[in-house]
Amino acid sequence: MSSTQIDSGSAEAKKTTDMRMNEKKCSWASYMTNSPTVIVMIGLPARGKTYMSKKLTRYLNWIGVPTKVFNLGVYRREAVRAYKSYDFFRHDNEEAMKIRKQCALVALQDVKAYLLAEGGQIAVFDATNTTRERRDLILGFVKEHAFKCYVRTLFECAAQEVKVSSPDYPERHRERVMGDFLKRIECYKVTYQPLDPDDYDKDISFIKVMNVGRRFLVNRVQDYIQSKIVYYLMNIHVHSHCLYLCRHGESDHNVDGRIGGDSELSPRGKQFARALRDFIEEHELLDLKVWTSQLRRTIQTAEELGVPYEQWKILNEIDAGVCEEMTYEMIQNSFPEEFALRDQDKYHYRYPGGESYQDLVQRLEPVIMELERQGNVLVICHQAVMRCLLAYFLDKSAEDLPYMKCPLHTILKLTPVAYGCKVEMFYLNVESVNTHRDRPLVSRSASGMNVMPILFYSPFPPPPPHRVRLCCLESLFPYPCFLSFHLEP
Repeated sequence: MSSTQIDSGSAEAKKTTDMRMNEKKCSWASYMTNSPTVIVMIGLPARGKTYMSKKLTRYLNWIGVPTKVFNLGVYRREAVRAYKSYDFFRHDNEEAMKIRKQCALVALQDVKAYLLAEGGQIAVFDATNTTRERRDLILGFVKEHAFKCYVRTLFECAAQEVKVSSPDYPERHRERVMGDFLKRIECYKVTYQPLDPDDYDKDISFIKVMNVGRRFLVNRVQDYIQSKIVYYLMNIHVHSHCLYLCRHGESDHNVDGRIGGDSELSPRGKQFARALRDFIEEHELLDLKVWTSQLRRTIQTAEELGVPYEQWKILNEIDAGVCEEMTYEMIQNSFPEEFALRDQDKYHYRYPGGESYQDLVQRLEPVIMELERQGNVLVICHQAVMRCLLAYFLDKSAEDLPYMKCPLHTILKLTPVAYGCKVEMFYLNVESVNTHRDRPLVSRSASGMNVMPILFYSPFPPPPPHRVRLCCLESLFPYPCFLSFHLEP
């Protein structure tokens, strides 16, 4: 074979690899917006604006739409380091009004930079915005830069526990804090001008949320991303509940180091299923709904619980395509370029004939919507599925999502709290193999150079029987969340 033919073949292989790499970067969500969008929150203090801003931003980032919150309170606290009292929010406090307007202008410039220079698609302007003057200022800014504007207004959604812990009130007496804060609300009420959907604001795109989501008024939804936002907001229920996530018991394929497939539980996997039943009984989770995938290893785990359960096909494990039921060593030997490509960008990489993590996130979106509406739920699922669900609730990036540690025979309890999520981890003291594969430390070329060691399976050591500081686990759970370990007997 001539050198020309070799060079031609190498060039063709490189071209194919480059096409695969470029193709996977295209997020389906990136086509939702044909121009940058500004979401403007409206409402009196303690109506849940910041809570919903963070929640909506977390959802949009999870589905692949770059979104960022711009909280005006943060800018105000930077400008006025020491908060004294509600007098700062009086409409007749001219000096304070100038400061507040200047903070808004600075925040809008940051919005502009994010949308035009930093690759953002949606900016959430989180402030009270209770006067027409302020809203007209924002709308003028939006029109000047050819952005789209979507307004969300909230009523009757008080959240006192959030505001008592506000940075404006560090370590102060609760009654005095609430007294000052209620007077602050009265200051806003004096100048509050609600949206006028019949006249002044009839041409604005907005959703009005009333009575903590019991009623909605939607006006002029103009594009796909706005319809997605409406769909999400109408599924959010602010109520106290807990979500329990765990993987199925150890399977025969886990023991063999094979991925995918539909194998049954190993003896230790069956032991975990019994331990899970005891856990539910000991914690008296009587109103718990149980969801599984349609694969045998999750169904067999749920069968041991002795309670009704629902099977969801969309909870099935990520489809590994031609690599189903293979070990990583087999994949590396049979498909070296695919093995290398996956380590270069694990989130976007799609198995030939199978799925990527990005595809899996899109598939799991209906599950997220249902979990937001439900009470207490136990989801018995799979490693990749659990990573995607956790990434939503814990605000993980696409880069970190595929490397989240979701060990077998461990339960995660997620409890929503103000602006974050409390996480408790329960290890049920049943040994299993370790199916986690760490992030490669050396970049790997598509030709297979610099290949990192493949996954080795070993018994997963139980976590320590005492609480662990969150700072020691930043690689697993990002802020804001609170984590504790529990060792079950």
